[in-house]
Amino acid sequence: MLRFTTLPPLSLYIHFPWCTRKCPYCDFNSHALSDALPERAYIDALLRDLDQDLPLIWGRRIISIFMGGGTPSLFSPESLEYLLSQLRARLALAADCELTLEANPGSSEAARFAEFRAAGINRLSIGIQSFDGDQLQKLGRIHDRQQAFAAAEAAHAAGFDNFNLDLMFALPGQTLDQALADLHNAIALEPTHLSHYQLTIEPNTWFHHHPPALPDDDLAWEMQSRCQAVLGEHGYAQYEVSAYARPDRQCRHNRNYWEFGDYLGIGAGAHDKLSDAPAGRIMRRSKQRHPRDYLQGENFVQSEQVPDETEVLFEFMLNALRLNEGFELALFEHHTGLSRDVLQAPLQQAVAGGLIEQRSDHIKSSMRGQQYLNDLIARFLPDAG
Repeated sequence: MLRFTTLPPLSLYIHFPWCTRKCPYCDFNSHALSDALPERAYIDALLRDLDQDLPLIWGRRIISIFMGGGTPSLFSPESLEYLLSQLRARLALAADCELTLEANPGSSEAARFAEFRAAGINRLSIGIQSFDGDQLQKLGRIHDRQQAFAAAEAAHAAGFDNFNLDLMFALPGQTLDQALADLHNAIALEPTHLSHYQLTIEPNTWFHHHPPALPDDDLAWEMQSRCQAVLGEHGYAQYEVSAYARPDRQCRHNRNYWEFGDYLGIGAGAHDKLSDAPAGRIMRRSKQRHPRDYLQGENFVQSEQVPDETEVLFEFMLNALRLNEGFELALFEHHTGLSRDVLQAPLQQAVAGGLIEQRSDHIKSSMRGQQYLNDLIARFLPDAG
């Protein structure tokens, strides 16, 4: 039984499952839009979903909302404004609640950035991925190089003083110089946050069945190392494996994931993780995955499971070891309901292997641990050791 003295912070994730076109690398629950977007029907379904879940989070404050997908910016500003007004009527939002909308750089969406800002959204996450026209075509993106630049400029013009750019490296056939050029183009647009991550081939994607020729591991590591240095030189501090931010601009929502906070998920295929202090457990649930089933359903929960103590320990470490500054053992206890004693044996082994640095009650990955993060995390698997 888990023993919670305090509950972790709580976020809300809202999934929008439609895209104009499915990208060949994407393994998210996204579906190419073939007919008219069912905006109001989907918003109504989201609110029914939320209403069913409200008893699980009574009295708890929401620190962040993230609207992801898919492409949530396909929805009109009016629809999102209505959704946010209904959320405020049902939930206790923190006064400084971070409200993020994922957006693509298409011209029709960028033209609505000011309206999204007026609707109450205070942070954008724009899926640039690359500024190279050939790479954008290989990645199946629907925008071109000029639209990528225009989207960031539109975010500034709309009054967003906090926005992220997603940028990939180790793309098909990419050279080190090309990866650095992409990064310099992104920095020139002055985002407050950059998600800079390596393209990986995931199961159940087009690239998995038709794999492109990617840079080898040594070149990918050189790209990552050189780009990290460039980002640091320009004032972007790395705080997670693939996340860099200006001062005070870390993504509060994603940081809550990495610190094993709680999050409620609504929308087709959304997942959540909720701590239940009276029952001494953590619940993990997923919602109906296909948009058709989700729109028609009244019971939105598709699956539910309760991880045991060994799984909770692993899930915490899987997330927290991605953070550059690591974590305090007190946070581990508060967010898992476990005693720090259960960590001692695998921690000692990881410290002895040079993968973790421990100073008193503070734990963090070493430089070697960051480079071999998968090996480090594997040491905390339930059947490890």
